[in-house]
Amino acid sequence: MEGDAFSAFAITALRLAGHLIAAGDRLAKPAGQTSARWQVLAAARRGDMSVAQIARALGLARQGVQRLADVLAGEGLIAYADNPEHQRAKLVRLTDEGAERLGVIEVAQAGWADGLGAAFTSAELDAARAVMARVMAMLESDGASGG
Repeated sequence: MEGDAFSAFAITALRLAGHLIAAGDRLAKPAGQTSARWQVLAAARRGDMSVAQIARALGLARQGVQRLADVLAGEGLIAYADNPEHQRAKLVRLTDEGAERLGVIEVAQAGWADGLGAAFTSAELDAARAVMARVMAMLESDGASGG
């Protein structure tokens, strides 16, 4: 029975992910970006991360993040810097133009999140986040990913 409940949870989570990506695309569009590019820009702002490290942090494939990073670099929104820890794995840095675009997105996102967040109590959101974090930790552990 718990498997049925978990399956329903997983289906709902996947549907939510789709809605969040679509909303992210709408929020990022005025800055000429997509939700995927937004994620890479936000990670680049943290600084001193390689493409592989960004991919791991976002739970994405390195090749996909590399492709996005190359496009963002071509547009002058990020720049690659030498990595003292690894000769070939460059660090990804946000440029001033990238920071400006990211700022536009984050202002829009803050208003959007405030509007949606007002429909829930902090306790409800904390409980939902805690369950999601536990599921992610289980899936990230060895052998639990179904593969």
